[in-house]
Amino acid sequence: MKAAVLTAIAEPFVVEDLEYHPPEPGRVLVRTHATPFCSTDCTNWAGKFGKVPPVILGHASIGEVVEIGSEVRGVSVGQRVLVPGTPECGTCYYCAVGRPDQCSELFDNPRGYPVVATDASGTDIRASGNVGGYAEMMNISANQVFVIESDLPSEVLSLMGCGIMTGLGSVFNAARVTPGESVSVVGVGHLVLWAVQAARLAGASQIFAIDPIVERRELAAQLGATHVLDPTTEDVLDEVRSATGGRGSDHAIEAAGPAASQELAVSLARRAGTVVLNGVKELGTTVTLTQTTIAVQGRTIISTQNGNVRMRRDLPRYVSLLESGGLDAGPIITNRYPLEKINDAMQASRELRDISGLLVFDPS
Repeated sequence: MKAAVLTAIAEPFVVEDLEYHPPEPGRVLVRTHATPFCSTDCTNWAGKFGKVPPVILGHASIGEVVEIGSEVRGVSVGQRVLVPGTPECGTCYYCAVGRPDQCSELFDNPRGYPVVATDASGTDIRASGNVGGYAEMMNISANQVFVIESDLPSEVLSLMGCGIMTGLGSVFNAARVTPGESVSVVGVGHLVLWAVQAARLAGASQIFAIDPIVERRELAAQLGATHVLDPTTEDVLDEVRSATGGRGSDHAIEAAGPAASQELAVSLARRAGTVVLNGVKELGTTVTLTQTTIAVQGRTIISTQNGNVRMRRDLPRYVSLLESGGLDAGPIITNRYPLEKINDAMQASRELRDISGLLVFDPS
């Protein structure tokens, strides 16, 4: 099967034929339907997250099960499954305490990412994030596939594995926005556009969307933001405080990445408000915060991973919001690419021309 392999840091992806390994007892083979090209993989491509080539990137996807290992239960050949960015083994410490977003199968695996295939020279190829969604086939732990029953197309449902889960989870699970509250969002990419929609559904009375790109601000307004602000020309902190009685917003959600964006998010939240941080720009980045903002003023600062979701609890609810029209994926899917055009998808993401570009695979 073909896969787009990162063979060297900061070099174009190479689309090549690989020999996929048969599934081990606890794993499944999934034929890929669609995989969003996430902006995170621009950072991975540049070598800033420690990925070691050769590796298949793509950390969330959707597809059809074509083969199962001998110990797999609850998943059958022919079922459509979501492959999110995080497994839920159900037995590790973190799953046991109700935080499967930190599952040890992803974060405490001394063997690293799994070897899923071999190239023509016999070199082992690993799957980034235990997924490797930039490929026609995925070899996945059974703990990281979730049956999805919906009439929605796979192109839309593929967004569930990363952007939708993280954006909605930031609002519903982390910030826990309630009707009448105010929300600031920093960095209007795909994740924040889902957070804007979630804040609207949660009944937020004011949603401040902050981004330097006018088209992204306009899209945020289309999807529910009540105020849009340009941090390059406006005093964002002053504007938010002026609109909230001098306090700042009840919640601030960041998904831009740079340290300055996270520092801004902390400042935007009122005293005793909530700050939700999602972005990571580079391993080792340091965020500098004024001590009184975190030690005296009562803010709750929450780090999130995949929206702190519990897939079996949250997936059906979020799918139903898409099915009912409560969430709109249309403006967020900006382009579709065959696998052979993955370098075009990466360039469009790097240049901020795409919100979510999808790699779409031939279902045959």
